[in-house]
Amino acid sequence: MKRLTRIKTLYRVPPESGQGEVDAVSDAAMVWQDGKVLWSGPESELPHEFSTAEAIDAGGDCVIPGLIDCHTHLCFGGWRGDEFAARLEGASYQDIQAAGGGINSTVQATRSADIDELTDKATAALADMARLGVTTVEAKSGYGLNREDEIKQLEVYRRLNDTQVLEVVPTFLGAHLVPVEYRDRRADYIALLCNDLIPEIAERNLAHFCDVFIEDNAFTLEEGRRILETAKAHGLGLKVHADQLSAGGGAGLAAELGAVSAEHLEYASEADMAAMAEAGTVAVSLPIASMYLREPYLPARKWIAAGARVAVATDFNPGSAPSYHLPLAMTLACLNQHMSPAEVLRGATSHAARAIGLENTHGSLLPGYQADFAMIDAPDINQWLYHFRPNACLTTFKRGSRIT
Repeated sequence: MKRLTRIKTLYRVPPESGQGEVDAVSDAAMVWQDGKVLWSGPESELPHEFSTAEAIDAGGDCVIPGLIDCHTHLCFGGWRGDEFAARLEGASYQDIQAAGGGINSTVQATRSADIDELTDKATAALADMARLGVTTVEAKSGYGLNREDEIKQLEVYRRLNDTQVLEVVPTFLGAHLVPVEYRDRRADYIALLCNDLIPEIAERNLAHFCDVFIEDNAFTLEEGRRILETAKAHGLGLKVHADQLSAGGGAGLAAELGAVSAEHLEYASEADMAAMAEAGTVAVSLPIASMYLREPYLPARKWIAAGARVAVATDFNPGSAPSYHLPLAMTLACLNQHMSPAEVLRGATSHAARAIGLENTHGSLLPGYQADFAMIDAPDINQWLYHFRPNACLTTFKRGSRIT
């Protein structure tokens, strides 16, 4: 049994509270055992039964639940710095993709990389993420776009869960783009996804969720519906890349099918906002992608007013969001989505946990929750997110053990 003392501000983040309610406790302490929180609250109220637990001094810093990056494309080959330069010269995301770049470029690099290369690259990224206070990461496939290489990506995620300390929650995104070799026979590729890959992935438990990119030059609403309904029939949870570059109705489909989340959502309609709020589908904001693509940011105030839960994630990928710095995404959400630091903290903890189906065990520091937490070199989250630094995280704990 261990106890953390002299916490300047402890953020317990109750799972069922509103977007901006994070239950900040001043001059706090926390006790945990066997990887779970036993008690948290004002240090002056620490029960006597915990007073002899091994003490760790927080040194007057603030403590937050371990950050959860609920939308990443963690496993990929290569990078795409040349496209960054092209976008600065005026090329659009769609222009680059039409010229053979974008996702297709990363597909080629990922197919060429072996599983050891991909595992090593992802492991290095996860180690950096842990130092930032991240303790759980959702990770998508989608850069294989054939049976062999989609499975390869998902097997990388299985390896990562066996070889390093952060939890990796795998998502199958075979419906990221129709690959070049299927460009003139889309129906055959969708049949491959629905008849072969989804059943195999579900049977082998290689993914927890299935995601679809519904967008011009990706998948239509009707195609997305078929893929998602197939995945649901095989017991996979549902996610949707929706309304990133245009209003395509993906958010409404996510709500209709009971998806756990829909992501991007910069162009979602107000009717679909209301539908997602009613369905309990989490709206996942990806402000780093908006910044890099110079697209509008998710209008968080409208989503919150509609009653939706808004999560914040990085969208880490080699093209439109080449950064896994979740605290940067959080500061961008404050500045460009008009979210308060408290709303953003919930978005990267409790609501992010809900977006990957872990809201009952992760994202909060109430008793019974997993003892995943980070000590931040700031008295409170306002100071932390306002005074942006390369890294203000002092120490990260996973299941009660120090990992950085």
